[in-house]
Amino acid sequence: MPLQTFRYAACGGGTTLLGIFLYFIAFHFIYTRPVVDLKFVALSNYIAAEYLFAIWFTFPIGFYLSRYVVFTESVLRKRVQLFRYFLVVAGTVILNYLLLKLFIEIFGWYPTLSKMFAAVFVIMFSYLSNRYFSFRAAHNKG
Repeated sequence: MPLQTFRYAACGGGTTLLGIFLYFIAFHFIYTRPVVDLKFVALSNYIAAEYLFAIWFTFPIGFYLSRYVVFTESVLRKRVQLFRYFLVVAGTVILNYLLLKLFIEIFGWYPTLSKMFAAVFVIMFSYLSNRYFSFRAAHNKG
């Protein structure tokens, strides 16, 4: 296994486990009602657990681990990397949202289990996007 892939798996795996743990805490102890009413929008509690809580911890941790541990050979400036990383995270937010809706509302799966399955697809998308877009190195421009 290439060192970069190992580092991504270790850092991303740790961040993902943290996100799942925070999601579990938020879903079971913070957003306990089925609907979270924010006055301007109402969210399902499982969506609120992800986007009003867990992501605020995992976004900065994921960026710094990606920049300083995983994709260290990137020649892009930090602000460019951050903007591109934000775009990738926005894509993962949409993908994760759609997968959670599919798994929970259509398939009827338990929310935490659904979060774990969605993470598999999101991780693959995130790795490829970050490697070839957010933290592109001079040798992988193609």
